[in-house]
Amino acid sequence: MGSKLKATLNGWHLWGLAVGLVISGEYFGWSYGWDKAGTLGFLVTSILIALMYTTFIFSFTELTTSIPNAGGPFAYARRAFGPKMAFVAGFATLVEFVFAPPAIAMAIGAYLNVQYPDVNPKVFAIAAYVIFVALNIVGVHIAATFELFVTILAIVELLVFMGVVAPGFSMSNFVAHGWSGEHTFSLDSMSGIVAAIPFAIWFFLAIEGVAMAAEEAKDPRTTIPRAYIAGILTLVVLAIGVMVFAGGVGDWRTLANINDPLPQAMKTVVGDNSGWLHMLVWIGLFGLVASFHGIILGYSRQIFALSRAGFMPALFSHVNARFGTPHRAIIAGAAVGVLAILSDDVKLNDMSLTANLITLAVFGAIVMYIVSMLSLFALRKKEPLLERPFKAVAYPFFPAIALVLALVCLVTMIYFNFALALMFAGLMAAAFGYYCLTSQHRAAAKDA
Repeated sequence: MGSKLKATLNGWHLWGLAVGLVISGEYFGWSYGWDKAGTLGFLVTSILIALMYTTFIFSFTELTTSIPNAGGPFAYARRAFGPKMAFVAGFATLVEFVFAPPAIAMAIGAYLNVQYPDVNPKVFAIAAYVIFVALNIVGVHIAATFELFVTILAIVELLVFMGVVAPGFSMSNFVAHGWSGEHTFSLDSMSGIVAAIPFAIWFFLAIEGVAMAAEEAKDPRTTIPRAYIAGILTLVVLAIGVMVFAGGVGDWRTLANINDPLPQAMKTVVGDNSGWLHMLVWIGLFGLVASFHGIILGYSRQIFALSRAGFMPALFSHVNARFGTPHRAIIAGAAVGVLAILSDDVKLNDMSLTANLITLAVFGAIVMYIVSMLSLFALRKKEPLLERPFKAVAYPFFPAIALVLALVCLVTMIYFNFALALMFAGLMAAAFGYYCLTSQHRAAAKDA
């Protein structure tokens, strides 16, 4: 067993990964934002977050192509600032990628529960972990090919959803009570717009996970930029389309706190027993599966890279001799996810487990985005001669926009989700304690 990953992924694989990592966000999770901001308020939030992600991706791609490493943001921060900032970036990324999958698994359970109401959704959620952990262990090329396949099906299904519900769409439905449950804009509307930030981020969360497949990409200097740019454009169009069409087919308030808003929206148009509805449930699962499967790939590479660099126990840096995948890292992240699913009775901020898991994952993402943009600026100054196959677009304006919007998101999220912010800080403090006690592991690590 070694600690080297094989380069087997082409440009289509990477685009499928970029979109597939995120596309479950179009199927569920975002509608919790309606509960905070209403349809119109959440549309404002989503446009601002889309701006943040677009400027971030057009900047982040410079780091990914200049420093292709399975650690992604961890590797960039380490090169720019040293091990302590690398720890912050690596841990934040780990929180994002470990706590997003159980939220998606719960949505998979909710979708299947529509067809099999007698089966506990948690059974389906845990079964999803078993199946896709096994698939990820078998091999990255097989896993990425499957990811591309289910991503294309998921995109087609979202387009079908929009087409089927279009005859029932009414703009008056979409705008009714659209400002935090009110008909007109007010100060409460502004509060709702800010409070809904985590759920707008869920539309795009984890696209940066392509960076963690950089070591396994063929010609990463050209394939990764194409995958990122095509991916973010695909996702922005799908996010706005799905949200607008779902909100205009009936009373959107009935969709604001559930894990399966698209099937429920379609019921309003086609009824409970339509073949279109059953198709959405079954094919719609591909969207959830694409993200679930892709993020398992992402968290396993992050655990692998942190372990390889001595920031986590060395046992997680082993690559399976037969399949060439970091099997122990894959299993470790799954164990945390299953424990989260089994703790679904625990509630904070009067939100469901799914909403709390989404928010916790977003905390990790936002911290990582901030550190990544700071790393970009630092490396431009520290290593001006570093080979940069893709340079950040509109530098320094795009990275600055992404950085400022990420900082705004972090501050407002702490204000509206203080208990979860404390949980995130507590997890980071515990991890930092491990970091401080294990300097000998990092000194002995041969590879970053």
